[in-house]
Amino acid sequence: MKNPGAAESRRLVVLLEAALVREARLWKVPVFKNGCIQGADISSSQHQEMILWLGDMSRLFQFCPETFALGVCVLNRLLSTVKAQPKYLKCIAFTSLVLAAKINEEDEVIGSVRDLVVQSGCNFSTAEILRMERIILDKLHWDLYTATPVDFIHIFHALLVSGHPHLVPSIGVGSGVGWDSAPEPGVLPSGPGHQKRPSGLQVALWTRQVQHCMACHQLWQFKGSTLALAIITLELEVLTPDWFSVFTDLLKKAQVDSVEFIHCKEMVDEYLHSLEFSLPTNSVYIFDSTQIHEEEQRLGRAGRGRGGKEQGDSDEYYDGFRCLYREEMTPGAEGSDIEHLFDAKKKDVSPCPPLHPALN
Repeated sequence: MKNPGAAESRRLVVLLEAALVREARLWKVPVFKNGCIQGADISSSQHQEMILWLGDMSRLFQFCPETFALGVCVLNRLLSTVKAQPKYLKCIAFTSLVLAAKINEEDEVIGSVRDLVVQSGCNFSTAEILRMERIILDKLHWDLYTATPVDFIHIFHALLVSGHPHLVPSIGVGSGVGWDSAPEPGVLPSGPGHQKRPSGLQVALWTRQVQHCMACHQLWQFKGSTLALAIITLELEVLTPDWFSVFTDLLKKAQVDSVEFIHCKEMVDEYLHSLEFSLPTNSVYIFDSTQIHEEEQRLGRAGRGRGGKEQGDSDEYYDGFRCLYREEMTPGAEGSDIEHLFDAKKKDVSPCPPLHPALN
């Protein structure tokens, strides 16, 4: 009887080889010279801003990560083929995402082009989008589907699960999780507490990281296979002690140049850590109940003075409920203490508990 794991590994290797062939044939990115795309007036910052905007649109339309990645690849291929003017950049980017959605998404997810334009808040007409679709399809010879970095993330993940079963507790077995469901892009796992993740969470983290890397113009020079392998290798270094043997197996199958890979891995590591350190500092809420306790004791003494212990306690509870539900209270002696408590809190205490930096 044949080993099903070996058969699955062979199928995945064939899938990887087909993706590498598509990438070698169709991968193309704009060449930048003096801060602008060569032959055009589109700057690297404008290009990067447009990719980030595509990410916002993809989340707004609830497209899958593969659609966003393919849209970026279509945009890059077109900008490396024609001399586009900056005023048409947003229309080109939006149309690239629409074409990617028509390839990857179900019809009920996409809806009509007019609906997408309305949701995006853009002022394009449907005719403009259709005309731009024809231009893109003509310039790219109707051959839009190429292997994206997100595709390679899923292929490499499947190869890891199939060829190295001992890694399953660390990397999970699920996939296809969206951009927003993953942890922060720069948060790299460390320590034994990160060794076991829910199924699919690790590949979701890799997917989110590669999407953020696609918006970094310094990383556009690397192919999607190289970029995906660099992100996975950085994680493997933390997740498993025998990461090098796993990495060399993937490197051999991916047919990636080792010098280029090392350069890519160093740049990805630096970029992801810059994202991590740009996040807000970790803070904790500290709640001091001393003042509240003193006020409760004072109210208790005031209640007992008004009509005995039992009646005072009962009034205190009912007054608290009335205040909680904003019921009307008769101003006077009965409500003065409660009002004084809230007045004091408004003057001396912030409505939010104070934030203090977390201590190591």
